[in-house]
Amino acid sequence: MSQQTAIWGQHLILDLAGCPREQLTSAEHIRHWVKELITAIDMKAFGEPVIEHFASHSFDAAGFTLMQLIETSNISAHFAENLGQVYIDIFSCKRFSDQDAMEVCRKYFLPTQVKSHSLERGLFTPALLQAI
Repeated sequence: MSQQTAIWGQHLILDLAGCPREQLTSAEHIRHWVKELITAIDMKAFGEPVIEHFASHSFDAAGFTLMQLIETSNISAHFAENLGQVYIDIFSCKRFSDQDAMEVCRKYFLPTQVKSHSLERGLFTPALLQAI
């Protein structure tokens, strides 16, 4: 970590592929997943998740989208049900275990492939802003 930046938050990006379609087509299944995920990564939900089905007109894009606010930011997910793919973003100012998050996602969606990226989001400090 640079002396000129402080970590503002942790961002885990997961791309899941090869998921059985039946794991992606139930709003109730998705609701159970996000509730277990929140517990596993020690977060606190802010309200209920929003889960809506979109793009029914498009074979490739059809699926649910989830948005769950958490006290320290949010969890979002997009489910391409006909392609067997899930795209998940977890962002939090509070640290969490990437491994615990991935385990819950694997349990619920049974992917054959997982691609992950973990980022530390930075906050610019006054010293760095003066240098710009």
